[in-house]
Amino acid sequence: MSTSSRQTPLHAAHVAAGARMVDFAGWDMPVNYGSQIEEHHAVRRDAGMFDVSHMLSLDLAGPDATIFLRGLLANDVIKLTVPGKALYSCMLNEHGGVIDDLIVYRFGPSDYRLVVNAGTADKDVAWMRARIAATGANVTLAGRRDLAIIAIQGPRAVERATAAIPELSSANGVPAPFSAARVGDLLVARTGYTGEDGLEIAVPATRVEQMWNELIAAGVKPCGLGARDTLRLEAGMNLYGQDMDDTVSPLDAGLAWTVDFKDDSRDFVGRTALEANPASRRLLGLILEDKGVLRSHMKVFTAAGEGETTSGSFSPTLEQSIAFARVPLATQPGEAVEVEIRGKRLKARTVKLPFVRNGKPLI
Repeated sequence: MSTSSRQTPLHAAHVAAGARMVDFAGWDMPVNYGSQIEEHHAVRRDAGMFDVSHMLSLDLAGPDATIFLRGLLANDVIKLTVPGKALYSCMLNEHGGVIDDLIVYRFGPSDYRLVVNAGTADKDVAWMRARIAATGANVTLAGRRDLAIIAIQGPRAVERATAAIPELSSANGVPAPFSAARVGDLLVARTGYTGEDGLEIAVPATRVEQMWNELIAAGVKPCGLGARDTLRLEAGMNLYGQDMDDTVSPLDAGLAWTVDFKDDSRDFVGRTALEANPASRRLLGLILEDKGVLRSHMKVFTAAGEGETTSGSFSPTLEQSIAFARVPLATQPGEAVEVEIRGKRLKARTVKLPFVRNGKPLI
């Protein structure tokens, strides 16, 4: 561990369990507890859990909360008509680049919870505070580092979590998919980053180690960042800093579906830039047909020109090497392409994302 790495409230539990710890976005995090492949399969077949306390919960409140978020985010929070409903969105700069991708939960017109990425948290908060000052919005923004977050994912995640956490058996303890509920001192969200059903639970840091141990006792397998990465890759989910960043438009990053242009009067940050610069690339899946392993930043040769892989790994579910590739707009799913690996061009084919959803291969 580097001396500058921060620690989550579960750090001691990870070390005691023999986790291999690595620096991730300035945090000392478990990459695996033994077999990354076993952890991956646990989530696809049963239930696994991740410490995601390095991510930051933010509470945005005040009379102008809704109008402020409508101007801040590329997706439109006006869609959130049911309390607790969640929305995935990018937060853009004036040039249309992605500052961060995040989830926002609406509990009322003046009451929102946002969850942002660890590596961008400080930048995100500074950007939001600057926007509050610039717009004069009557809102407060509070970072909640008093909270830890556990993500329990897999086909049996809800069942096993309900057995371990008493509050979940209450009437509103397990919310509908892509929604959240406040249950006692917990915020329970039916969201995740694996392509499986599951829960992301924000819990007071003082209570999280007890909850972690109770989940282990209920049969939930602790999993590290290694399995989290292969799971999200199979599920076709972008990773900030690899598949997009503040120089990449969401229109070129496979995230056009998260940009809402419907209301002509809604002037969100980055809208003018996106309208002036339509998509020039698209994000597709790649499956390697020759022997090798796909990684990020490999050249991809298509009939329409060159592209580049943004994320790549071996897929434990498919038992093949897979990647995301940003390629020319004319490239279609099902095309034969070549990828340059160690100076050689290897055969691959393009596919529509995701590769896997709810435990089932889609290709």
